[in-house]
Amino acid sequence: MRFDTKIAIVVRDDLAAWQRMNVTAFLAGAVAAGHPDLIGEPYENASGDRYLPMFRQPVLVYAGTAEDLARVHARALARGTSMAVYIEDMFKTGNDADNRATVRAVAAEEMPLVGLALYEKKNPLDKMLKGLPLHP
Repeated sequence: MRFDTKIAIVVRDDLAAWQRMNVTAFLAGAVAAGHPDLIGEPYENASGDRYLPMFRQPVLVYAGTAEDLARVHARALARGTSMAVYIEDMFKTGNDADNRATVRAVAAEEMPLVGLALYEKKNPLDKMLKGLPLHP
C-alpha cells in the first residue's frame, strides 16, 4: 500500500545504541500523540488476547550527523512541518516538565538536536531528508 504521507525519525549517528532506541521511541510517541488519526485499530490474536493499536503506516528511521539534523530542522520549520524534537539535555532529565523546560531554554538554531520526528506529505519530506541514509 502506498501512502501520500510519511512518518520519519532522524537520530544522530554518534549516539550510544540505547540512546538511539530511547530517542526513537519517544519521538514515535510524539507523532502518535500529535496525530491520533495515524493510529489503527487494536489487535487481537486467535485466543482473544487484545493488544494496543499501532501506526497505520510505516515509520522510517534515518541516521544523520548533528549538521544533518540542524539542516532538516531548519527546513521543517520553514515549511511548517509537524515535528517533534529531542535534544541532548533531555538525557539528563527524568520527567516531561523538565524536558519541555530544556527545549524552551534554547533558541531554535542553537538546539543540540539528537533526534527529530517529522510527519508530512511524502514528496516534501523526501526533499527535506535528501541524502540521509536509513538507520542501519
